[in-house]
Amino acid sequence: MKDKYKTQIVEILRERQYATIDELSKILFVSPSTVRRNLNALEQSGIAVRTHGGVKLKEESNSAPSFTFRIHQNIPEKKKIALAAIKLIHDGDIVFLDGSTSSFFIAEYLSEFKNIRVITNGIDTLSLLSRNGVNAYSTGGYVQDENRSALVGKYAESMISCFHADIAFFSAQSVSADGEIYDCFEEENFIRAVMMKNSSKNVLLVDDTKFGRKSPYRLCHLRRVDYLITNTPLSFTEEIPTAQIIAK
Repeated sequence: MKDKYKTQIVEILRERQYATIDELSKILFVSPSTVRRNLNALEQSGIAVRTHGGVKLKEESNSAPSFTFRIHQNIPEKKKIALAAIKLIHDGDIVFLDGSTSSFFIAEYLSEFKNIRVITNGIDTLSLLSRNGVNAYSTGGYVQDENRSALVGKYAESMISCFHADIAFFSAQSVSADGEIYDCFEEENFIRAVMMKNSSKNVLLVDDTKFGRKSPYRLCHLRRVDYLITNTPLSFTEEIPTAQIIAK
């Protein structure tokens, strides 16, 4: 229940930018004390900040928002994308998952499959897979300063290279109108590149909020991706052979 209220508060603040405790109490039909408890949790997680009798989302650096912040963004779209993504998985598959929140949502459903193995550099994703009894491998590596929910580095890249996956799922911070894929975490792009090299199928997971933008570090062009799963059809300035799957 607490997670439900925290998620709803984040969505309200995304729309309104700012709200008072009384306003949140009325919108959520809960007591002000319940709102305060959830706001305290959001503040401790670095998602929200209290100010002048109300609360607003913490102004994260656009180049490096935290995993905790991102996991509360666009939840309905990410769940739809995850449900569309698992239709590409089969019993017995070896699956790569990057450290993105989109891959985390896929991990929630993988206990439905038999005899699959999952290799991930996502710390939260690995924990979720373990709790759900999924046969999971950590890439190893070190925790980067910019994103403390992902493992990166040469050890992680070497571990990934020891496997050949049937399918790799990854996300990115932005996709430009000409089909270039970008992210704000340079070292995670290195991990994704190794996953793509060692996988039979590569699947990009993005919702429409990431389209038409650019971030600091280029990963690759969409031509190198077999499937693009998103919540709305995306149009590009040139013809791209990547198959689009629309999550509904």
